[in-house]
Amino acid sequence: MNFVLSLVVSSLAVMVVVLIPWIGVGALDLKTLFGVVIPYAALATFVVGIILRVLDWGRSPVPYRIPTTAGQMWSFPWIKSNPIDNPKGTGGVVLRMLFEVLTFRSLFRNTRLEYGKVDGAPRINYEWEKWLWIAAILFHYSFLVIFLRHFRFFMEPIPFFVPILESLDGFMQMGAAPFNGFGLPGVYLTDMLLMAAATWLLLRRILYSQMRYLSLPADYFPLMLILTLGFTGMLMRYWLRVDITKVKELVVGLFKFSPAVPDGIGVLFYIHLFVLCVLIAYFPFSKLMHLGGIFLSPTRNMSNNNRFVRHVNPWNYPVKFHTYAEYEDDFREAMIEAGIPVEKGLDETAGEGEKE
Repeated sequence: MNFVLSLVVSSLAVMVVVLIPWIGVGALDLKTLFGVVIPYAALATFVVGIILRVLDWGRSPVPYRIPTTAGQMWSFPWIKSNPIDNPKGTGGVVLRMLFEVLTFRSLFRNTRLEYGKVDGAPRINYEWEKWLWIAAILFHYSFLVIFLRHFRFFMEPIPFFVPILESLDGFMQMGAAPFNGFGLPGVYLTDMLLMAAATWLLLRRILYSQMRYLSLPADYFPLMLILTLGFTGMLMRYWLRVDITKVKELVVGLFKFSPAVPDGIGVLFYIHLFVLCVLIAYFPFSKLMHLGGIFLSPTRNMSNNNRFVRHVNPWNYPVKFHTYAEYEDDFREAMIEAGIPVEKGLDETAGEGEKE
């Protein structure tokens, strides 16, 4: 699909996602639908979708050892091997997966092809994609911290780690000067980092010609959803304030399966909640499922022990073999007449027949 068309389709889809709760709550007053029914439906879709996706991946046969290797394999004691990039056992695989999940190790070593010129002659260069790795690290860890901070709204009493995260995340206090009738709240660093990282990941697909060529609406849509989710959340915190007490009453009721929709929350919260619901429901069917797929990837979760462990293909089935000796017995006379050398002549086979 054309780059501009992909971008326009994704933008229009996100605009529709924002307009639906705006009209539904602001004009039609469907608070129960957007505050109770849709969140439960989105969560059910999320759970069932992930289970079905994982089961489908689990049924996919992997008859061969196909780990991606980037180092020396274990062999002789005097040859130094790489136990992480070329693991021979479970311990190496666990370490490799830990580095992959926690530090995005393979992404850290990723390179990007660039065309350039040296003395007027075309030349291909490979550039380390450090900004992609930095943006990915900041995005994922910021999202994790923001998710944990939101436990303040999910649980009562508030978990012990939430105030600790908030104090560490909100060290950039900007005073308490009045703003729109309220004291200006402390700025959370992860809010800014999440928006900056997501913006860079989106711009990267727009600015780089290679990424533009590869990108589809399915690549732009989740990034735009996440940016919209972050933007509406920051609007509620820093500018258009909402009643936090009533928001917590609604959310705690949802998690206790005794929902009640209080009045006076405001349309902006329902927009924020609906965007989150769309993102959650879309998650199992999108590329965001790499969250679970990384653990089921045979190129990462297998050890490379092909040299010292025999792996039998489970798809093999009994086959009647026709050996060369049997072939020669069937066609010996014709082979001799054609001048084809044989292992046993007619006299030898006749002698064997007499002995029997």
